[in-house]
Amino acid sequence: MSLPPGFLDELRSRTSLVQIAQRKVTWDARKSNRHKGDMWAQCPFHHEKTASFHVDDRKGVYYCFGCHAKGNAISFVMDTEHVSFIEAVEILARAAGMAMPTLDVSAREQADRRTELAQVIEAAVQFFRMQLKTGMGGPARAYLHEQRGLSAEAQDRWDIGFAPDGWQGLWNHLQGKGIEAQMILDAGLAKPPSKEGGKPYDTFRNRIMFPIRDARGRAIAFGGRAMDPNANAKYLNSPETLLFDKGMTLYNHGPARLAAGQGQPLIVVEGYMDVIALVEAGFGAAVAPLGTAVTEHQLQLLWRLAPEPIIALDGDPAGLRAALRLLDLALPLVSAGQSLRFAIMPQGKDPDDLIRGKGAPAVQAALDAAVPIIKLLWQRETEGKVFDSPERRAALDKNLRDKLKQIRDPMVRSHYSQEIKTLGWSLFRAALAGNRRSGWNQLKNTSCPAPGTKASLLAAGDEQTTEQLRIAVILASLIDTPVILREFEAELETMDCTDPDYAHLRDLILRFLRHGIDTPDALRDRLSDALGPGPLENLFSLGHVALMRRVCDWGGEEMARMTVSGVFAKLKAQKGLTAEIIEAQEDLIGFADESVTYRLGQAAQAVDEAIRSNTEDRVHYEIGANGARIDRSERERFHDLHQSIVFAKPLP
Repeated sequence: MSLPPGFLDELRSRTSLVQIAQRKVTWDARKSNRHKGDMWAQCPFHHEKTASFHVDDRKGVYYCFGCHAKGNAISFVMDTEHVSFIEAVEILARAAGMAMPTLDVSAREQADRRTELAQVIEAAVQFFRMQLKTGMGGPARAYLHEQRGLSAEAQDRWDIGFAPDGWQGLWNHLQGKGIEAQMILDAGLAKPPSKEGGKPYDTFRNRIMFPIRDARGRAIAFGGRAMDPNANAKYLNSPETLLFDKGMTLYNHGPARLAAGQGQPLIVVEGYMDVIALVEAGFGAAVAPLGTAVTEHQLQLLWRLAPEPIIALDGDPAGLRAALRLLDLALPLVSAGQSLRFAIMPQGKDPDDLIRGKGAPAVQAALDAAVPIIKLLWQRETEGKVFDSPERRAALDKNLRDKLKQIRDPMVRSHYSQEIKTLGWSLFRAALAGNRRSGWNQLKNTSCPAPGTKASLLAAGDEQTTEQLRIAVILASLIDTPVILREFEAELETMDCTDPDYAHLRDLILRFLRHGIDTPDALRDRLSDALGPGPLENLFSLGHVALMRRVCDWGGEEMARMTVSGVFAKLKAQKGLTAEIIEAQEDLIGFADESVTYRLGQAAQAVDEAIRSNTEDRVHYEIGANGARIDRSERERFHDLHQSIVFAKPLP
């Protein structure tokens, strides 16, 4: 039993081997890297105690270093479900939402028709390429070279062509090669006559032509840019045909899949020229939707190429609106290891402009500063707004909760909820601090402090809380000793940073780590390029960080490892114990009651006991002799919080 050409390719593009295999295996969190699609588990085909079964999700293959089993998603289902080839294909097709083809005479004829149409479009590619090199193509060549910076070699690499300004130039050429009129029409290269007795006419006229190819490299359609500034449409795509569905296609899909598989970041931009400029500048995994907003199918294609594509949109209101539309589309679909990041270009610039104006480093800096979905969602709901009343804060809370309900993955939804709670606490922190001066009934207008201002913790180190001091010690230690970064990557990813500057710094460290930047000088240089010199100077000027650096200079890499390990342990212990205290603090926005008092008292007592039990065996890991002093001051702080509730005093 045979399948139509292209069906298996489509099935593979929609199938994640990691998602298929995880029904039978449990991934080893220590060895696996979901962001890179590099997963390890105990082999499902033989008994073992170590994780020897390896899945490369980008290539869609698996291999066991113990029993040497290997294959792809189809063979995995065949061997684990004990089914035939066609039955395995049916199982995968159902999971991917694809209907199994009806293998009858009409299906075979349709497959043959698709092949013939691809041949017709390839003939058009060659015609347009030839026209670009003629005298009529001179203005188009000049535009590509002088205004877009594309050399003749680059134009050839991308098969760029030119459709001459005439009604039947391509039509006559293809007819002269013996191609049937109906084939030309079905390929979307010409349109039928508009009135009876008229002649068909070319779809593209006086346009620079960009061939659109499928994942297999076949030409399936065109995009054309008008040379006439008064044209009705600046960009025009082929109409949808048997070969071409623009909502299910990505420009540069095939080459980007290969580049992403080799570790390059997957970048999603708006247009053909943005893709070409990025690839020519060394960003090989660049793709674009075809003149429309990203569709759900295109989003699934992107996640098959990389777990966390970077959406690089134009720095104008239209680009921001496109980012927010994509946010709403992606939010229900995100899952563990499957998300997006957003890199908004400078005001009025697209990636092509940025490359021609400032070069590849400027683009890299914008990509490095990309933010996750949660930050863009938070920005949309809070930017330019004031939350100076309970009603406004309640409205913010309701809007965010409604959005989070859309997330289908319960684990991701839980982490989003926690992050939103942290961001909210940071947003209202200034208002709570104002209560010390003006009482409980007068909350001042507040907004999120911008990084680099005096309200930002990276710029005001003397106001750091104990928790932020611990985070500062961790970040500084890892910046100074990036060789140990991979050992603490998981802890760093989940570290809860209430200050947005520290969260941004943490995200940059993780991103640079995944780009292979693993020396102190290189890491500090890249961080300074992304943040400016001020934040790092402020971080390293903190007294506790300076003391830690002196200790690590004496003890080397092992001392840095012990320091980070110990501080993570203390941070984790305190986070669990202070959760109830934070909840009780939030209750103080209303009126304290006996249950709140009791709950905070119990939590404070637990902190005291934990501090006493941890003093001897963990405090020396923190920052030398000052560790005990920090613990005492923290105990006093919790005592003050307790007294605040008992006597309804302002928070300390």
